[in-house]
Amino acid sequence: MTRGRILVVDDDRAMCTVLDDALRHEGFDVRTSNSPREALELLMLEDVEVLVTDLRMREMGGLEVCAQALRLRPGLPVVVMTAFGSLDTAVGAIRAGAYDFLTKPFDVEVAGLVLDRAVQFGRLRASLLELSEEVSRARGFSELMGRSRPMRELHDLLERVRDSEVSVLITGESGTGKELVARALHRQGPRRAGPFVPINCAALPEALLESELFGHARGAFTDAKTARPGLFVRASGGTLFLDEVGEMPVGVQAKLLRALQDRRIRPVGSDEEVPFDARILAATNQDLSASLESGAFREDLYFRLNVLELRVPPLRARGKDVLTLAQHFLERGAEEAGKRVTGLSPPVAAKLLDYPWPGNVRELQNCIERAIALARLEVITEDDLPERVRGYVSPKGVEPVERVSLEEIERRHVMRVLESVGGQRAAAAEILGIDRKTLYRKLGRWG
Repeated sequence: MTRGRILVVDDDRAMCTVLDDALRHEGFDVRTSNSPREALELLMLEDVEVLVTDLRMREMGGLEVCAQALRLRPGLPVVVMTAFGSLDTAVGAIRAGAYDFLTKPFDVEVAGLVLDRAVQFGRLRASLLELSEEVSRARGFSELMGRSRPMRELHDLLERVRDSEVSVLITGESGTGKELVARALHRQGPRRAGPFVPINCAALPEALLESELFGHARGAFTDAKTARPGLFVRASGGTLFLDEVGEMPVGVQAKLLRALQDRRIRPVGSDEEVPFDARILAATNQDLSASLESGAFREDLYFRLNVLELRVPPLRARGKDVLTLAQHFLERGAEEAGKRVTGLSPPVAAKLLDYPWPGNVRELQNCIERAIALARLEVITEDDLPERVRGYVSPKGVEPVERVSLEEIERRHVMRVLESVGGQRAAAAEILGIDRKTLYRKLGRWG
């Protein structure tokens, strides 16, 4: 794979030949021209990522080439070469819009590093220019934005199940946006006209959680001065969302299972059962298969809730979706704060792509809101970022946007083995060294 597509313009033919050979040897795709005017025409015809121009040429000076190139291709990184290295030369080149400059004679490896940075700068800038259009297209779905493969797979599943009434278990790390997925599924589903009723099962003690879910009769306990319908009844005609369902006490789990089986609930302190008509969506950041083994979560309830699993990918596995989300949070946050902050600088974009985001989308939103509050320019700069993001250094040899979780590595391996045996699950389980029940459970979890 090429390190970048470079156009070199220098009226010294021998220098063009030397640069052509040297940069091709360094892995760049190189075009050369001895005419500045011809080079400017080539910029409009070919997908050039960096323009390298000599400073002093007879037909047109390098600074004029730089200025005209940027009028034709705004944002194109231009590197100016000069044999007259001085501070004035460097300042003149930068003022003309050049990305960097090289003083001749120069070391080929040093030139390669400068051009590498220029290529990456250009690619990041092009990505940032695309963000506003994508954010506008996706407005209304906010954190469900994204064109990464994991998000395309999630959107595909949402499209396929949106008209269904089956129970869905939404899994993923904390901060990935599981409730947003649930709300999107409700909005797209047949119950969109009904209420969306969420409850955090981890936020309430057992007795209060039971009362909230199923309601209570008058006099059921000391403060129960009137009867109160539970969330199951209040969600009738719509969707009941059980967030952090893995934290639900075992005692309430048994009553929840009975309610899901009978489609009726019994309020606390009442002898009568009440029917309900709500779709059930649940979410957890826990590995419920491990909770099944420990007895912390009922297996029969697990299979009731997990008719279909939707797995929300962590932000670190979503590549350039980070920038799309950052731009969305930036536009929304700047409007709320009444500040004119319109975009991200390329160095900031690089930092956001590099950072692993252990707090996922929620952490990114916090980061951008903080940056808006501190921003002194129209673009977010590195100084506006939190220290943990600004100072993060990724491990050498690891490209952050290509990182995947162990779960994803396992899924890919299992699917390759299944494909190699023509989809025969018994044969695949034998090759993988697991029993068929475990394989079926994994396949069910992956949808």
